[in-house]
Amino acid sequence: MWNLPNILTLLRIALIPVFIVVYYLPWEWHHFASAAIFGLAALTDWVDGYLARKLNQVTPFGAFLDPVADKLIVVAALVLLLEVHASPWFALPVIVIIGRELVISALREWMSELGSRDSVAVSMMGKVKTWVQMIAVAILLLAKPEQELMTMIGFVAIYAAALLTLWSMVVYLMQAWPQLSAEADK
Repeated sequence: MWNLPNILTLLRIALIPVFIVVYYLPWEWHHFASAAIFGLAALTDWVDGYLARKLNQVTPFGAFLDPVADKLIVVAALVLLLEVHASPWFALPVIVIIGRELVISALREWMSELGSRDSVAVSMMGKVKTWVQMIAVAILLLAKPEQELMTMIGFVAIYAAALLTLWSMVVYLMQAWPQLSAEADK
C-alpha cells in the first residue's frame, strides 16, 4: 500500500487545503501560486499512474484513491472559481461536471454490487475528460478576473470539459445499460 504512486496520490489530496489557503491569500500573486499548486497536483495524477504501471505497483488502494483524489481537487477548485465567476454561464458547466461525477460514482458502486464493476471501469475517455477539466481549471485559476482574454479561454475550455464530461457519462451509461435495463424489467 505504501508505494510511491500511492504516496503521490495522497500528496495530491494533502495539497487541497494548501491550494485553498493559497487561493484566498491577500497577495497579488495568489492566482499564479494557486494555479501552480493545482498544476502540481494535476501532474502527480499523471506521474502516479505512470509509475504504478511502470513499476508494477498497481494496488486496490491506489485504484480506489486515484480517481477520488482527482475529483476532490477538481471539485474544490470549481467551487472556489464559482465564487469569482458567479454567473449562470459558469455555474452550468460546474453543475454538469460535479453532477456527472456523482452519477458515475453511484453507477460504479451499483455495478460493483452486481459484480460488473469492470464494465464501467475508467476508460481513455474518462482520462481525457479529467485532463481537459484540469487544464480548464488551471487556466481559470491563473486568469485574474480583469484578464478578459484569458478568462474567455478558460470559459471555452471549461465548456469543452463539460461537453466531454457529458459524453463520457453517456458512454459509461451505455456500457451499463444491459444491467440498468435488466434491473428495470424485474
